[in-house]
Amino acid sequence: MAAPSTHLLFSYGTLQSERVQLARFGRLLDGTPDALPGHTTTYIRITDPEVVAASGTDLHPLVVPSSDPADAVEGSLFRITGTELAAADDYEVDDYARTEVVLRSGVTAWVYLEAPAGEGRAG
Repeated sequence: MAAPSTHLLFSYGTLQSERVQLARFGRLLDGTPDALPGHTTTYIRITDPEVVAASGTDLHPLVVPSSDPADAVEGSLFRITGTELAAADDYEVDDYARTEVVLRSGVTAWVYLEAPAGEGRAG
């Protein structure tokens, strides 16, 4: 039987939380530190009750491009299954869009960034 496909996911926010990992994936993820260059963090208010319950807060970080190339957002790089990636997609609200990026380490990974206007993003 073939091994399940794996994906690299960079998290800078609530997906790093043990509480969220257990609720979404049924296990704790083993992450390694990495960073997303050229970006900075802002915060948005989440109104989805399931996401707020899982994370324990309605204030979630949102990474956006920075005008300062020296900026970088620190986080964790996780190796997850396709099923877990779908669970992460389901967890993230419409303010976020899954995007491929190159991290400081040179690795290409998925990350949830600000959704472009008109692609499901409220407002």
